[in-house]
Amino acid sequence: MFAADAKTLNRIEPVVRRVLIADPNAASARLLQDIMKSLGAREIVIEADEHRVQDHAREMEPGLIFTERTGPRLDGERLAKAIRRSNLACRRSPIIMMTAEATASSIKGARDSGIHEFLRKPFTSTDLFRRVENVALKPRDWIEAVGYVGPDRRRFNSGEYAGPQKRKADKPSSAAEAAVAVKDQAMRILAASLAQFDSDPMQATRAVKQQAQTLKALAMKTSDSRLAVAAAGLEGCLASGHPTKATLAGPIGALLLLADPETQLTRAG
Repeated sequence: MFAADAKTLNRIEPVVRRVLIADPNAASARLLQDIMKSLGAREIVIEADEHRVQDHAREMEPGLIFTERTGPRLDGERLAKAIRRSNLACRRSPIIMMTAEATASSIKGARDSGIHEFLRKPFTSTDLFRRVENVALKPRDWIEAVGYVGPDRRRFNSGEYAGPQKRKADKPSSAAEAAVAVKDQAMRILAASLAQFDSDPMQATRAVKQQAQTLKALAMKTSDSRLAVAAAGLEGCLASGHPTKATLAGPIGALLLLADPETQLTRAG
């Protein structure tokens, strides 16, 4: 059995303390359970039914979730999307997806469903530990949009994935570039959220709220008074009651006027 050093185990302990395993294969689930116990898990629940997994997630608030990609009563991608778009306390908890069929399409589908890591079966203790270490010690930015909810897909760090967004060049080279990237992404999500508001009002509102908070924090960090005022205006609109597409259009539009021309063109299109 693989053994991690005590220092690392202490660092990952908050994440692995409560673990939820969604896997219809009893032998695979037991193996995973044994390894997680060796890594410090204190409470582990195993479930094969997708709907019961969500019930357990609500009751135990897991710090880490494992899910098989497919099963008789389990669709791992659908489960991940449901958790990400829910009001569960664990909606942002790391999700590691497992499968024996690690094709390019399955990996992309898993990534787009909002998981953190991908684990090919059969796996070794070392394979599993590397995934757990990644999700526990290398946090990724959270993306709250309408079309996607989950960790930043550009930082998808599964060893199985070799897609076009896994390049060192994708990472901003300076604090100024990072600030521009944060602002640009928030503006794009705001524009998309307004355009897609009618398709999912609850998630669109949640996405808008997240971007307002992100832009307000960025404005304070960069001493951008115009951005701060516009972000505060959007927050005020959100706090006034039940926002609608019509009431959000004005404050979102005010923010988008501060975006770069390309983002404004995206809004117009």
